[in-house]
Amino acid sequence: MEAPGALRLALTGDSIITRRVTVHEDAPTRALYDVIRSADVAFTNLEVIPNDYRGYPAVESGGSHFAAHAWVVDELVAMGFDLFACAHNHALDYSIEGLLATLETLDRKGVSYAGIGRTLGEARMPTYFDHGAGSVALISCASSFAKGQVAGEQRPDMQGRPGLNPLRYTTTYEVTADQLDAIRGIADALGIEQQRQETLAMGFGFPPDDPAVFPFLDANYRAAARPAITTAPKAGDMDAIALWVREARARADLVVVSLHAHEQGTHREEPAAFIPTFAHRMIDEGADVVIGHGPHLLCGMELYRGKPIFYSLGNLIGQNELVWKLPADSYERFRVDPATTPSEVYRIRYDDDRKGFPIDARFWQTVVPTCRFEGDTLAAIEIVPAELGHGLPPHRRGRPRLAEGAVAAEILNHFAQLSAVYGTQIAVSDGRATVRLDSERAKGERQ
Repeated sequence: MEAPGALRLALTGDSIITRRVTVHEDAPTRALYDVIRSADVAFTNLEVIPNDYRGYPAVESGGSHFAAHAWVVDELVAMGFDLFACAHNHALDYSIEGLLATLETLDRKGVSYAGIGRTLGEARMPTYFDHGAGSVALISCASSFAKGQVAGEQRPDMQGRPGLNPLRYTTTYEVTADQLDAIRGIADALGIEQQRQETLAMGFGFPPDDPAVFPFLDANYRAAARPAITTAPKAGDMDAIALWVREARARADLVVVSLHAHEQGTHREEPAAFIPTFAHRMIDEGADVVIGHGPHLLCGMELYRGKPIFYSLGNLIGQNELVWKLPADSYERFRVDPATTPSEVYRIRYDDDRKGFPIDARFWQTVVPTCRFEGDTLAAIEIVPAELGHGLPPHRRGRPRLAEGAVAAEILNHFAQLSAVYGTQIAVSDGRATVRLDSERAKGERQ
């Protein structure tokens, strides 16, 4: 029997849901849904906008315009989900009008969501879900988004702007001294540096905070011993999000921070350097769980100060090929005859499944961890594997079911390998996995 005050929190990645998924009654599907429904509280990233296609298609989308019918929210609730992160690169696929329609849908359905709002303050605020076992707060933010999607702050004399809760970051390209001299020479020869100096003189720009940084074509360069790419979260955004983590800590039993980030390190399964920096800070400020998503495949997990950081849980539902209808921009972008239909856009985009997401099984595999907390102490993490039907036709793949046999072992062992980079020990047995928490406690006692 679980100790008094125990709360079980199930976590998943991106839910790109465009068709009904609760109609399926096969055993692996039921088994996975049972895992989600048996948790006290369950989280997912709602990576579509349930706006019923209201609003106007934005010039820049997150890849495809991910509008959906409002009833997809009902489907996710029926699957067992309680908490919804909404800050992601598709949040404004249908511009501000589409975002307002999404807010209307979510408010009407009474679900707990975070990460978007009518002002920046509203987008940054936590949402709360109350359960008999305890209350859970969620703060949702994104580092991947198009220009103009960030929510604007309200002023006493001016309204704010609807949008998402941003975690912006800086990128600096470190090059050798000789390479930096060459970049400076190119900037001078093309007249780009002269134009930059004129912009500064006119008051339309500012020099870099670090005088060692040289800006060139919307990128920052700095001399170093060897080439490298460095990233860091912007302090203003991180401090603002931390403020609401502290607020949530005072008002809930558990605090979850969600980050939607496509940015990578040296490969897709490694997060960019600013992401661990941000995750550690959030836990230092009082978060109990940091959950990442965005790359659409698994990254590893870390235990930091006894709290779990999931750097990406991949896709839980991947029905992006089944978006009901697409704007003209999608046909133009993917060079598809506008007289055809949405299925042709995706068929041509993926070259009849010979490129893109369909060729890599990793995009169709995930895990669902359930974290058991006793008070605010992490007591256990149990993990089940799920697969989304890699290799099936587009209308049949993308919905989740419990992975079994060799596929289950493959998914769990791969996740264990990704997590070992962070010193996390995961034991795999009989299609399930558990995280070794005793080694993390021992490490904390030694420090």
